[in-house]
Amino acid sequence: MFPTLGHLLSYLFGIDITLGFPTFGLMVALAFIAAAYVLGKEMKRKETIGLFKSFTETAKEGEQPTILDFISNGIFGFVLGFKIPFILQNSDAFLRMPSDVLVSTDGNLIGGVIGFILMGGWFYYQKKKKALAQPLVKQVEVHPYELVPTITIIAAVSGIVGAKIFHNLEYFDDFLADPIGSLTSFSGLTFYGGLICGAGAVIWFAKRKGMNPLVIADSAAPGLILAYAIGRIGCQLSGDGDWGIENLAPKPGWLSWAPDWVWSFNFPNNVSGEGVPIPGCVGDYCAVLPNPVYPTAFYETLMGITIFGILWFFRKRLDKPGLMFSIYLIFNGIERFMIEQIRVNVEVWSGFTQAEIIAVVLLILGVTGVIFFGKKKVTAG
Repeated sequence: MFPTLGHLLSYLFGIDITLGFPTFGLMVALAFIAAAYVLGKEMKRKETIGLFKSFTETAKEGEQPTILDFISNGIFGFVLGFKIPFILQNSDAFLRMPSDVLVSTDGNLIGGVIGFILMGGWFYYQKKKKALAQPLVKQVEVHPYELVPTITIIAAVSGIVGAKIFHNLEYFDDFLADPIGSLTSFSGLTFYGGLICGAGAVIWFAKRKGMNPLVIADSAAPGLILAYAIGRIGCQLSGDGDWGIENLAPKPGWLSWAPDWVWSFNFPNNVSGEGVPIPGCVGDYCAVLPNPVYPTAFYETLMGITIFGILWFFRKRLDKPGLMFSIYLIFNGIERFMIEQIRVNVEVWSGFTQAEIIAVVLLILGVTGVIFFGKKKVTAG
């Protein structure tokens, strides 16, 4: 497996490099970029057909800087000054395990104070130069698609927090055993927690801006499933524990053309550290599963890309607000319920896993939404 970018580069190019950035984190970042791109494309298209309308916001120019401006920018400067000198002085540790260095309390206090003063002072000075005796107040036209970066940040932060909360609720004993490690680990993210919390935060933001949350949800639906597929690539590459049950059956003949790992895999060097020690292995990732399992993350990537293709192909025929997102919920619920049948997970109620319960709820909501929104007329928002 390739728990870090260094492992992946070594495999692809045969170079021995210590670069501890997690492949899972890289795929999560790429997933958000892909989702933002698709969201922007869809929001632009929906504005051209009248489902979104531009709006005006009040903006001020030439305001005097305040002490709050100095402090808020200074805090950012403190973090940079606190961490960057420490990273430079401990580059080996950072390259080996960047997440541990970044979330630790280790740093350079003097560098942090200098960064606080320089960053806070610089932004204060820049705003002071542009200040006017009488600030100008004007109305600025805003197109909804211009808010995609803000929407993406809101979804990313709230989604990651939600994913962590749901994961730790599902594996509460593990959380109690190591709460700090559970909260700061790059692995251990529950998709449905991210979806629920991320969607809630974006809906709140859309309502504040006077946009129709249903149209936002429809615009996001193809990007959500694409991001999910990309994120599962990270699970497969890193071996973060999102794998299936043991699969000791021989590979069927119809899969003879595919590599063995497509049917069953034992995830050597997995980032979770699960399994038995690998003989002769030295380092942080030296475990391998004793028996091969279904590579369910790989299967979910294939299903996610397929669902994205279907949604993207039919998107222009699904412009009734709420209809696209409802169909996405149906596909999502079916996909996740199916994969749960061969996936390792924790039963939370009457033999059902958390994901199975939520998948059934989403499936019901999706079917209800198709029936309800399919009868509605298209309206702008």
